[in-house]
Amino acid sequence: MNIVLLSGGVGGARLARGLVDLGEVDLTVVVNVGDDDEDYGLAISPDLDTVSYTMAGVQGPQGWGLGDDSFTTMHHLSEFGIDTTFQIGDADLATKLFRTDMARSGMPLSAITRRIVEVLDIAATVLPASDDRIRTRVKTADGHWRSFREYFVTRHHQDEVRDLAFDGATEASPAPGVLEALDRADAVIIGPSNPPLSIWPILAIPGIAGAIATARRRIAVSPLIDGKAVKGPADRVLLSLGMPPGNEGIVAAYGGLVDELVIDQSDASERGRLTATGTTVHIRDTHLGSREDSRAFASWLIDLL
Repeated sequence: MNIVLLSGGVGGARLARGLVDLGEVDLTVVVNVGDDDEDYGLAISPDLDTVSYTMAGVQGPQGWGLGDDSFTTMHHLSEFGIDTTFQIGDADLATKLFRTDMARSGMPLSAITRRIVEVLDIAATVLPASDDRIRTRVKTADGHWRSFREYFVTRHHQDEVRDLAFDGATEASPAPGVLEALDRADAVIIGPSNPPLSIWPILAIPGIAGAIATARRRIAVSPLIDGKAVKGPADRVLLSLGMPPGNEGIVAAYGGLVDELVIDQSDASERGRLTATGTTVHIRDTHLGSREDSRAFASWLIDLL
């Protein structure tokens, strides 16, 4: 079975981990690059690293970075008066240095990612949504447009989000292999990621939404449990952007692009309202905190497909 998973953040990474652990599917993970940035002179791709590290089982305890990492470099940088709010561990730094060096030599992000995946020994294809520069910007309630890094890291995603922009997306092209994977997919799965912040930047790239619309099966996994995001501000962002509360907001965020939605058993009471939108609803425990949880959920999901 050919599966394409759209992913960003910790939730999508954990579903990718479960799917790759099964070893039963030909898996391609298409990852958001709207969060990409430059810090300390380095090329940073947070979602690509989170997905890759999690699939390899080497992620940090919070779901990002590398486990058991040290932060000696950050300590010494701070002694120079450099703002080290965005922390990069010493081992994680090697990935960033490699990506930066290869990018400066002209290697596209998809090729760089392929090499990182090879080193991590991941039995799946991981693709950036695009090799082109895309940057998510967030308009907050005070009327200011902020970089994603400022909104999410510096300001701890506490601001009310009034609008989003994905600079460069409409001029970008899907990375090599993205449209081909979508064309041959038996199912396209949108992971339990923040729809506006992690998935909309992918869908904004010309050709991707259209390819998903013609896929054989299109299913999303809600990032909400008991109506709230497990991690991050997904529920608050959906509301502030005018979406309905709860999982109706997830359906609205995807605007008819998916036919099926998996919701947590704690939200089972929403089934009737969701079915009324024309969405097929599946109910399951969607906690993916442990590797075993991810594997069990992925097994159930593949059986469903």
